[in-house]
Amino acid sequence: MTDEKLSYEQARTELATVVERLEQGGTSLEESLALWERGEKLADVCQHWLDGARERIEAARAARTDS
Repeated sequence: MTDEKLSYEQARTELATVVERLEQGGTSLEESLALWERGEKLADVCQHWLDGARERIEAARAARTDS
């Protein structure tokens, strides 16, 4: 599944796993960097979902006050 198709919940769960692995340590520098990069991508996916949700809420509020 591509990152663009991940749901917010899927991205958040995988991000939590990445953070946990980084916090545990014991990985090589290369693996740590790969995990960090993956975490950054997942954080971007989560932020995209949150931004979209915020826009929908703002649009709904604006529509309600315009009525």
